[in-house]
Amino acid sequence: MKKENQDEGLIGNEKIEEAILALQQEATPERLAHALTVIRRRMREGGEMIVAVEPSIDQTGVKLQAVTASDGSLWWSAFTGFEEELKGADQVKSTFLSDIKKLFEAAQSVPQIQGIILNPWNRTIMLDKHLIGIILGEEK
Repeated sequence: MKKENQDEGLIGNEKIEEAILALQQEATPERLAHALTVIRRRMREGGEMIVAVEPSIDQTGVKLQAVTASDGSLWWSAFTGFEEELKGADQVKSTFLSDIKKLFEAAQSVPQIQGIILNPWNRTIMLDKHLIGIILGEEK
């Protein structure tokens, strides 16, 4: 279902949300593989995600907002659509759209980041660097 005010790069991301929901309902290796395949397909279609940003310390630009997991590890958060982002609106101040592939490649190159939490408030999947590598086709 295409929404009038939906950004073109986000159209199709509802398939990711559906795959994550199925994985949440029954966490099996097959459902995980399906979710990763759906994310890879959206990446190859040139899909985008919404990422949270914050001002950089030196005020020369922005940096991706990192969230700290319960074990102290740092993760970036990204959203498949504006509805997902708004479920935790009090925590997200500024956002921009990012190409999925570029976002995943950036996460792979930042040593402090463990990965990306997709839709942290609802249809959530934590993509660590191993899973991101699988999506990018770097690992089997």
